[in-house]
Amino acid sequence: MNALFFKNRSRRKFLRDMSLGAAGVATGFGLVSCAKSQPAQSASSNPPPNGQKKLGVALLGLGRYATNELAPAFQQTNLCELRGVVTGHPEKATQWTKQYNLPEKNIYNYDNFDRIAHNPDIDIVYVVTPPALHPEFAIRAAKAGKHVISEKPMATSVADCQAMIDACKKNNVKLSIGYRMHFDPYCIELIRLQREKDFGPFMKMTGDRGFVFGQHAWRVEKKLAGGGPMMDLGIYVVQGACMATGQTPVAVTAHEEPKKRPDFFTEVEETIDFRLEFPDGAVLDGVTSFNHSSDTFRAEGDKGWIDFQTHAFGYQVGDVVTSRGPLNYPHPYQQALQMDDFADCIMNNRESRVPGEMGLRDIKIIKAVYQASATGKRVKV
Repeated sequence: MNALFFKNRSRRKFLRDMSLGAAGVATGFGLVSCAKSQPAQSASSNPPPNGQKKLGVALLGLGRYATNELAPAFQQTNLCELRGVVTGHPEKATQWTKQYNLPEKNIYNYDNFDRIAHNPDIDIVYVVTPPALHPEFAIRAAKAGKHVISEKPMATSVADCQAMIDACKKNNVKLSIGYRMHFDPYCIELIRLQREKDFGPFMKMTGDRGFVFGQHAWRVEKKLAGGGPMMDLGIYVVQGACMATGQTPVAVTAHEEPKKRPDFFTEVEETIDFRLEFPDGAVLDGVTSFNHSSDTFRAEGDKGWIDFQTHAFGYQVGDVVTSRGPLNYPHPYQQALQMDDFADCIMNNRESRVPGEMGLRDIKIIKAVYQASATGKRVKV
């Protein structure tokens, strides 16, 4: 899941159109699109274009991200709408039923969830539980014949990622990962720069994403989270580097910093430094932490550079400057475009630009980072 706060944003139609049209595709899995706005208390507000029927989405797991980001995002979607929820908390089921005018037949708990197979209102299940639970529910959704979005990180093991991919293929449903940044105009520009080599190949990159985490929650429980900030936040830096190079790293080195709060971070790392090496010689130096606040990313080529100076991977990207000057794009509702793009994939039988294979790739990289940190050795991906 992503960060823990909510902000209002503005919606721009051309960004939405870019997401479903010719936003462009980068090499490998560094793919694209973009757009965010103000929440409203209904399941959906925008009519579908050209009289199309919207696809129905059920949110599985009603934590902060589902509540503060995904539910409001449906106010801006054009191709899909919130039609159901799956939760283990009856009080949340009651609240969401009233708030979003959901029919009782579209409300499920984790025990009766498989009955969703017989519900034609639901086309997509968006799994928004802690990462260790993603595989179970993604696979159950696939077996029920529903298309699947899994929030990031995709799972806590490579084997579980592959099982999710295999289940979706076996049941002829599509799978996408909640990589919202691929739908933000600043990241679209990063990918365009990579693809067109305006600044030459990006050979040197740095990234730092962290926040001060002080409450006990699943994010510091290894069984549920799979790890600490590397899984939750460092994955964004990994994504940024893959966008900037259009490649997958071939090797990693890493070092876990001594814990300043060992009494709190008893199961997962607190801060970790890592280096990614890419096939063409490009290098990323990254850091991620649950004990300092930062959100930056920079990529340099021999002809120029791009610097995400603030909120690099936030719901609303902050200051972005290039060697040619600052960038100033509208701030989109990333999740609305993300979900609409997946609906378009289903409607037009095309593959997601943020597929399960991308989620699998990233878990392989993160696992290599943990191995390198534990052994002190350079680990091939």
